[in-house]
Amino acid sequence: MRLTLVINDLGAGGTERVLTLLANCWARRGHAVTVLTHSRDDPFFPLAPAVQHRRIGGVSASRTALSAIWANGTRVKRLRRAILHSSPDLVIGFALSTNVRVLLALLGTGVPVVVCERTEPRHLNVGLAWAVLRRLLYPRAFALTCLTPNVASFFEPLLGGRIHVIPNPVLAPCVGGDAPCSLPPGRRLMAVGRLRAVKRFDLLVEVFARISSRHPDWHLLIVGDGPMRPQLESMVARLHLRDRVHLLGLVPDTSPFLLASDMFVLTSSREGFPNALCEALACGLPAVTFDCPSGPGDIVRDGVDGLLVADGDREGLASALDRLMSDDLVRSRMAEQAPDVVRRFNLARVLSSWDEILSSVTKGGS
Repeated sequence: MRLTLVINDLGAGGTERVLTLLANCWARRGHAVTVLTHSRDDPFFPLAPAVQHRRIGGVSASRTALSAIWANGTRVKRLRRAILHSSPDLVIGFALSTNVRVLLALLGTGVPVVVCERTEPRHLNVGLAWAVLRRLLYPRAFALTCLTPNVASFFEPLLGGRIHVIPNPVLAPCVGGDAPCSLPPGRRLMAVGRLRAVKRFDLLVEVFARISSRHPDWHLLIVGDGPMRPQLESMVARLHLRDRVHLLGLVPDTSPFLLASDMFVLTSSREGFPNALCEALACGLPAVTFDCPSGPGDIVRDGVDGLLVADGDREGLASALDRLMSDDLVRSRMAEQAPDVVRRFNLARVLSSWDEILSSVTKGGS
């Protein structure tokens, strides 16, 4: 089967990682896989040699509504040419803006399109234009995939029975990689994510500052980079936490850092199905997480492998962190249960769900 996957870029994000994993798996299974990106940057996660990666360009900043319309029109034209050149049996788009452009690009062609929603739409301000386009175009899709049943319920009025709930696959960690250098001694609380407002790392640093004096042997490690780094560095300095809070920047593989840590924390205001949380559990880390929309409540089993805290509840977060940082026995018990996340969301199950979609495309075309 000829599969064409479309995404804006192949940076270091969770969606990009999942697309790369799926593309590589499908190529190994003998499908002809093409990945199209608007960005001309190299992939952060390596694509298999059998996967064709075409950079079609068209990325530019738009200062006015008119220039934005023109830029998106140019992207759609380039996208149509590139997709048709790949002669696909199925096109799969990732994330709202890409999904809309793909559906526009393929109007009148008869090429089936699967749109993948990667976050919680109720808490994402997409703007009126994108919301209208989504409502008009999504019903034209062959199918829609989303990460949780809660997200599926949002799209049910648009696509009904053509919605498939497919979580992100969780892989067992690769043990034996290079150990991280110069990590602080003692206990380590790990957080991972792009340094931007939605991750609420400023809230995390504030809460850690409140409880840090009770846990002098604990350090907070934050892996990731982004626009909020200067603000966070200033905050850490102001709170006199330079020896306790460590901004480690972007790393190619978080597994060695997770395996060298004792606990994980997630403070996002919204998620889709957070890979970082899944990877932490897979590495045997008990997790404390806000029960934000969506994902954490579908992943963490409260009291079994972590603690769920009401979204945005700073006191609740401080209390949950304090509890686990203080209790080696509870932490150890949760750590034993955490790797079960690999069984619950294993790659074989995810690929099987996708096989149902691929098979229905084949049947529809026969």
